[in-house]
Amino acid sequence: MELFIKNMVCNRCILVVSQIFSQAKISTIKVQLGRVTLSAPIPKDQLAKIEKELNDAGFELITDAKSRLIEQINKLAISYVYDDPRKRKENFSSYLSSHLHHDYNYLSSLYSSVEGTTIEKHLINLKIERVKELLVYDEKTLSEIAYELDYSSAAHLSGQFKRVTGFTPSYFKKLGEKKRKSLDRV
Repeated sequence: MELFIKNMVCNRCILVVSQIFSQAKISTIKVQLGRVTLSAPIPKDQLAKIEKELNDAGFELITDAKSRLIEQINKLAISYVYDDPRKRKENFSSYLSSHLHHDYNYLSSLYSSVEGTTIEKHLINLKIERVKELLVYDEKTLSEIAYELDYSSAAHLSGQFKRVTGFTPSYFKKLGEKKRKSLDRV
């Protein structure tokens, strides 16, 4: 049995959700971003308790198919932006379609109708948050960051960064951590 959980965006989230299930003495096979695989179905009363615990921790149990698909799109977008860039062998629309086994036009239309924004804008916002993180770390040049995140050039990245944040990358670097968002707020 699988449960889908909204707002799981990092390894710390996985740890918190794992602890919730462990404390409730519910055996899990695997806990990953947005999904918990259980070894056996759980009774409705225990599921209600888990749902309350998850809500108290800032998560949400997803019960309908469309919401699960939206959560999977969000999870795959995070993975696409944050995983090793050498693993990216295809553009994001192909990546989504192949992982979710749906036509990209359907996924895009569904996402826009539910989230009120496009998948592309969401992906851009995730990339910008990743750029902010890399700028704060100060370990890579803007050109290296642009290459890592599949921008055609540092100038293209810089222009998009300014359109989204209102700051140039160099000015943002001076501001540091103050203007970053957590991934569940993107």
